[in-house]
Formats: sequence, structure tokens, C-alpha cells
Amino acid sequence: MTTAEIIECIAQLLAGLGVFLIGVKLLSDNVEKLANDNIRKLFGKASKNKLIGVGVGTVTTALVQSSSLTTVMVVGLVNAGVMTLYQATTVIMGANIGTTITAHIASLNSLSISTYLMVLACIGIFITIFSKNEKVKIIGEGIAGLGLIFVGLEYMSAAMTAVRQSPAISDLLTSVGNPFLLLLIGIVFTALIQSSSAVTAILIAMAGGGLVIGTGGNSILYVILGTNIGTCVTALLSSVGASTNGKRAAVIHLMFNVFGSVIFLILLLSWPTFMDMTFASWFGNVSTQIAMFHTFFNVLCTAIFLPMTKWFVKLSELIVRNTKKSKKTTSLPLLDKRLIGTPNVAIQNARGQAAIMLDMAMQSLDTAMSGFNEYTTAQTPQVLKSNDKIIDMSQQLSDYLISISAADITLTDEKRVLDLQHNIGDIVRISELAENITKYTDRAVKESLTFSEAVHVQIKEMKALLDQLADTVKKCFNADANISEIAQIADKLEQEVDDKRKSIINDHITRLNNGSCKVENSRVFINLVSNLERIGDHLTFITHASYQQ
Repeated sequence: MTTAEIIECIAQLLAGLGVFLIGVKLLSDNVEKLANDNIRKLFGKASKNKLIGVGVGTVTTALVQSSSLTTVMVVGLVNAGVMTLYQATTVIMGANIGTTITAHIASLNSLSISTYLMVLACIGIFITIFSKNEKVKIIGEGIAGLGLIFVGLEYMSAAMTAVRQSPAISDLLTSVGNPFLLLLIGIVFTALIQSSSAVTAILIAMAGGGLVIGTGGNSILYVILGTNIGTCVTALLSSVGASTNGKRAAVIHLMFNVFGSVIFLILLLSWPTFMDMTFASWFGNVSTQIAMFHTFFNVLCTAIFLPMTKWFVKLSELIVRNTKKSKKTTSLPLLDKRLIGTPNVAIQNARGQAAIMLDMAMQSLDTAMSGFNEYTTAQTPQVLKSNDKIIDMSQQLSDYLISISAADITLTDEKRVLDLQHNIGDIVRISELAENITKYTDRAVKESLTFSEAVHVQIKEMKALLDQLADTVKKCFNADANISEIAQIADKLEQEVDDKRKSIINDHITRLNNGSCKVENSRVFINLVSNLERIGDHLTFITHASYQQ
């Protein structure tokens, strides 16, 4: 082959790789959109049961087709304190199994139906163009992505077939026989591309084109072992700036792949005919052999290491130790931009942050009401400080939601983000109304206004109804909340708050008429009670803004 022909083959290989990666992204992004709610529910089921954790990691990664993305999400969830290291370890193990599905899809390119599979790119695009239904459009884009995967593989295979005609390149590839060098090649290329699936696809294309790496036998397997180590780079990079446990999750991912690769490296070095006696004899197609070994490697490593989950956690704690800096917590513990790659998970964690803010707002109300009942302004600074923090948190949460909206999300998720923005406004308003109550207390103290015990009893009863309403409303932020049922309960409680206000005001007017209450108390008293009623309104607004979530 001439130099120009070699350059042309390299360009064709890169073009094929680009089309392949676009196809993988289209397929994974749109499958993720379709399974968005299911992915969130899957992560919610990652319990202390090891097998459930492995299953969650396997299914999630099979859907998003990227162990790196799943591990980055895990790092984010651990960083947010939503997932324990123990749970994360089992999910990471499952993620390594799930990522092998891409290799199996790529191996289909060697079948006679691969040409027809490429037509899916055209079919998917036409579905997207002519359909007006959002869900059908998503399915169409996913089908188009699947078709592009095979188009890319065909380009790469054609390039490899042409390269095979060059004795110089073939001799160069076969001359690389050192297992450790082959392992290093797999690590470096995967770290650069940040996708073990892409490197595996190239290997499958090379095998399909008749190119042999190394001296045959186990040579190709050493490269595959390297890809499993190289894929950890993405998670390690994502852990920069994460909490101590977030860094530990990334280290556990690295340990799993390194330890597994070392075990298999020893096995392959000790058994030079391993490939010929196992996968080569079981499966006639070289592409299928590579895909099956990739799956076998990860399944066997999971079976070996799963009983050692606690030891992985302890070892990560020894490697990544607690520091004074890592012990500090941020004001927004649940928000992590690593999760934006899976919008539904990010939205659910934003809801968790909103629930924390609601608790803080109601705590401000508790403090303000305590000052009123105890006839003291000592609590005012505490309320002001808490409210400043709530405002700061609301701004950060709002920015986070804007970042989610900027991602490629569905209309349903966009609606959820908008509803949460409304929730933030209502929560901030509740904290502001609590601050108003401190002002009424300040005025009462300055003007020596006093209220009867009966008044304090009635106000405490109204406050108790608000607490009950807040507890009910907070359930809206749960992942699987029955919003319709919660809304009915909240509406009933809010009506009781309104009725209580009317009753209190009527009693106050009666006391004014019979002279048992001072006229100068009216402004403070009526405004305070009205503010409490408005808090009930904003709590109910949160429920109804969450109705479509």
C-alpha cells in the first residue's frame, strides 16, 4: 500500500469510529430517556442485598451502554450521601457486566444481516421526521442510533480489510507479542477515548477485517484486559472535587478492574492456549469470541469479588483517608453535576434538596413562633441567619435546575424542572413569612403588647395544623409519592387552617366588643394570623405544583 492509501484507510477508520460513537450516543441517550423513570427506580432499589446491587448496575449500564456513565452517576450519588459505599461497590460490579452489551451488538456486524441492520439508520430518521409524538420520536432516534452503530462498524471493518493488504502494517501488528505491552495498549487507547466499548468495537472490526494483533492465541485478550483498566479514567476524573466517599467509589471501580485484570493476566500467561481451547473452539466467529470473553471476564470477576465487598470498602478507606477538608459539608449536599447526565436522577436529588429547604423554612417558623409565644426577640437573629441560608440554597438549586434544563431532556422532565422552580419560590416565601412573624414579635415587645393565654392556645393549634400540612406536603418530594392522594389530604388540612383563621379572628372581634382585648393589639394579631394562613397557602401550592411530577 502507498502512503496515500494508508492515510485514506486511517481516515476511513476514524470516520467509522466517529459514526459508531455517534450511534452509541444516540442509542444510549434515547434509551435513557425512555427508561428515565425506571433508571431512577433502579438506583432506589440498590439496597444492602449484593445481588440486587449487581442487578441494578447491570441493567442500568445495559440501558445507557456505558459503565463510565453509570460509575460517574454512582460517584455523584455517593458524593451526595444518597448511596453508601457498600451499595456503590455492588452497583459498580454490575456496571462492568452491563457494559459488555455494546460488544455483543458490535459482534452482530459479522453476520450476514448486518447490511439490513444498517438500514435502521434510515428507518429511525424517517420515524423522527414524520412523527409528532415525542415518545415515538425518541424511539426513532434510538433506532437510528442502532443503525449508525452498524454503519460505523462497516466502515471500520472495510478500513481494516484494506489495511490487511499492507504487509508492513500486518507485520507491525503481529510483531507486538509482549503481553504487558498489549495490556498497556488497551489501557492507553481506552483512557484516551474514554470508552472501552469504542476500543472493543475497533478490535472487533480488526478481527472482522482479518487483522491479527500479536502472535495470535491470547494476544487479543490482553488488550481487552487493558480496556477494562483504561475505562476507569473517566470515573477517576469525575471524582476530582468529590467528597471522600465519592473518591473512594472511583477507587473501588479501579481496584475491581485492576485486580480482575491481574488475575486473568496470570491465568493467560500460565495457559497460552486458553483462547484456542475455550472461546475459539466454542464460537466460530472471532467477533463473537471477543464479545463473549469480555462478558466472561466481568461476570467471573464479579463472582469472585462480590463476597469481598466489605474488603473493597475497607481498602478504599485505607487508600483515601478522611481529611479535615473532606469532612466539611456543603450547603447543598445532594446536588452533584455528575448526575445531570441522567436527568431523572438529578431531578429526584433536586427534590431531596427542596425537601431539606422546606424543613429549614418550617424550622424558621418554629423559631419565630417560639419567640412570639415566649415574648422575646432573642430568636430573631437565628431566623434571619437561617433565611439567608435558604435564599442562598434556593439560588444554587435554581442554577442546578437550569443546568438540567440545558441538557437534552424530555418535555416531561422539563415540566418537572419547572414545577420544582415554583416549589423553590413557595419555600422561600414561607421563610419570609416566618421572618415577618419576628417583626410582629419585635413590635409587640417594643409596644408592650400582651395577649391572653387563650390567644396563644389558638395560635398554637393553628401552628400544629401547619406542621401537619408541611409533613404531608413533604411527601411530594419522595420518588414514588402518590401526588393525587397527598393533594387531597393537603387541601383538607389547608381548609382547616383557613377555618381556624376565621375562628380566631371572630373570637378576637368578640373580645374587642366586650372589652377583654385591647384595640392596639389588633394589627399585630390579625397580621400574624394572616401570615400563618398564607404559609398554609404556599404549602398547598407546593403540592399542586408537584401534581404532574
